[in-house]
Amino acid sequence: QLEGAGMRDLLRKMKPDHINDLVALVALYRPGPMDSIPKYIACKRGREKPEYLHPKLEPILNETYGVMTYQEDVMNIARELGGYSLGQADLLRRAMGKKIASEMAAHEERFVKGAEERGVAKGIAQQIFEQAAKFAGYGFNKGHAAAYAQVAYQTAFLKANYPVEFLAASMTLDIGNTDRLNIFRQEAQRLGIRVLPPDINRSDSFFTVDAEEKIIFYA
Repeated sequence: QLEGAGMRDLLRKMKPDHINDLVALVALYRPGPMDSIPKYIACKRGREKPEYLHPKLEPILNETYGVMTYQEDVMNIARELGGYSLGQADLLRRAMGKKIASEMAAHEERFVKGAEERGVAKGIAQQIFEQAAKFAGYGFNKGHAAAYAQVAYQTAFLKANYPVEFLAASMTLDIGNTDRLNIFRQEAQRLGIRVLPPDINRSDSFFTVDAEEKIIFYA
């Protein structure tokens, strides 16, 4: 999830200091929501302030600096501003995700009417709905993003603290994929880790690490 060049560049810009930052980035790094990443980073770094189309959005989006990030955000907005039930909000999320035009038109009318009844100006309600619809087409749910982020953090910890063992294990995992093995070999070279060729006296049926912190190629 985080090993691509684009994602690494964003991580350097973001300077995450909490697991929630990784969760948000995993969710945002996809078409549509990706446009909001610069705003998230700018707010996190203190260069900009979060912006909310309506004060009622702040309790929902304050964790992500006013940026719609998860499918749950859309559902909570529908409930708090549009008066939807949880089940109805999920139907809205599905309609937005699948871009079902007929359902979207009905939901927009219903959302705007419900928001007006709760003190939100019609124009603002329409803007919120349009923003949510644009996001939800590619939105990611928080549970999935959290699981990916946790695994990414754990593997990053292992690579940072046990790089030789981590690369040996990664190479064993992709033992039949020569393209991936070449990527790991290049990464080992970048980190100054030697990868020894197959040795009839030392190689095993998977990648191993010797006492001198070298990776022994499998045979």
